[in-house]
Amino acid sequence: MKEKVTDDKWLLIIAAFKLMKGLLLIAAGIGILRLLHKNAADVLTQWIDVLRVDPDNRYAHAVLTRVVFLDDRRLKEIGLGSFCYAALFLTEGFGLFFRKRWAQYFTIIVTASLLPLELFEMVRHPSPGKAIVILLNVAIVVYLAFGLRRNFEH
Repeated sequence: MKEKVTDDKWLLIIAAFKLMKGLLLIAAGIGILRLLHKNAADVLTQWIDVLRVDPDNRYAHAVLTRVVFLDDRRLKEIGLGSFCYAALFLTEGFGLFFRKRWAQYFTIIVTASLLPLELFEMVRHPSPGKAIVILLNVAIVVYLAFGLRRNFEH
């Protein structure tokens, strides 16, 4: 039986969004693993200098404060986590790009299952960026769910 998913530009936009997130997480994972056996705080301080970021900037300071306590074991865990999330996002992205019905279900399940964690983080540390990500993810879940329902009714 051939899967039928409507030709939909929004589906392709969601696919591109998921693929972009996956690629960014791969890059982050590689960057994190390159910090193994190095003083992460020193490496980050060098990047702050190269990028001409004010070291007294509250964001730079917050990141430096957290990085100081990262050991190789924790860096490996974070890197592995980045690759796992990247695999999820790339699976969603490629499935949606090729307009597979299973990918719509998979994306709804994965995206909806991550919303409680995102909301928890938003409550702990509110920010406009987190709010935008949550709204985008809710919109993706709703859009895909209604798309599946529409296809099911036809």
